[in-house]
Amino acid sequence: MYYCNALNFTNRQPTDCVVNNTITKTTITIKGYRDNVLPTMKAFLTWVPPQIHSLLNLQLLTVTAPATAANTTAKSPKPINIDKIYDHVYDWIIDYGPRFLIGIAILFIGLWAINRFVKWSQNRMHKRNVDPSVKPFLLSILGVALRILLVLGVMQIVGIQITLFATIIGAMGVAAGLALSGTLQNFASGILILLLKPFVVNDSIVTQGIEGNVTSIQIFYTVITTYDNRTVIVPNSQLSNQVITNNSRGGNRRLDLAFKFPLNIDVKDVKKVISDAIDKSKDCLKIPDRRIGVADVQPDGYVISVNVWVNAHGFQDTKLAVLEIILETLKSSGLKLPGL
Repeated sequence: MYYCNALNFTNRQPTDCVVNNTITKTTITIKGYRDNVLPTMKAFLTWVPPQIHSLLNLQLLTVTAPATAANTTAKSPKPINIDKIYDHVYDWIIDYGPRFLIGIAILFIGLWAINRFVKWSQNRMHKRNVDPSVKPFLLSILGVALRILLVLGVMQIVGIQITLFATIIGAMGVAAGLALSGTLQNFASGILILLLKPFVVNDSIVTQGIEGNVTSIQIFYTVITTYDNRTVIVPNSQLSNQVITNNSRGGNRRLDLAFKFPLNIDVKDVKKVISDAIDKSKDCLKIPDRRIGVADVQPDGYVISVNVWVNAHGFQDTKLAVLEIILETLKSSGLKLPGL
């Protein structure tokens, strides 16, 4: 007869398998792991003839392996040492307490100084007549940038490493710059246009073959309304990199007209009639002085050039009105003009 009580152990747990002869009081012991020892003992008992089994009364025994950490009773936790905790807290306060106090003081003083600086900048912008549409945006960017720099400085004073934050911010800035390069260029150009003011709202400009009045200047684009009431939206980056003709910047413009007369009509009479017609127009300016003279002589006649100054705003309407007055005056003057 034999038995094995090692079946409740894990396969890889060390154990000693013993064949015990109860008659002769002798034993055969094989040391190893259960998954190796137990099959060996079974093979040994199978090899022994059955007569010897009953004669020697062989038994398969198992010596229990020594207890391990996994099957031992958990040790009771050690008691908490309050004194050590107090010592750690005290050391931390001594090492980092002054830094935190200084950092908090600098934070509050810095926030107060930033608010004062933003208010001072607002007053300066008001005195320099900065465009109202860009003033809140510039003040907001200024305040946010200064506060970010203040927080980073306080973190450095307290002892918090800002290398990681700087790396993350730099990486995000590069990614945003690559993704929004065109948009950022329009944004920067819009800020420059609003600050430098190469043109303002209601100015008449000519750019990229488009002539019209500026109706709106946004951060990213400018809206132009042409004289035939078409709305043209131009990105600010193109306006900042292209030639712009501002017809309204000087306040007035010169109106240039030309008329052709036959050679048999006296030049002095023509000049007097045209000058009288200009005097009738309320849109023509007295200063600067007008100019009326012969611009070209041809075999079949001569060309009279008229240069008169008018207001820049409403230039096209003024041109039509002046031409109409000159034509009516020439008809009523009695001059023998061809076709009249």
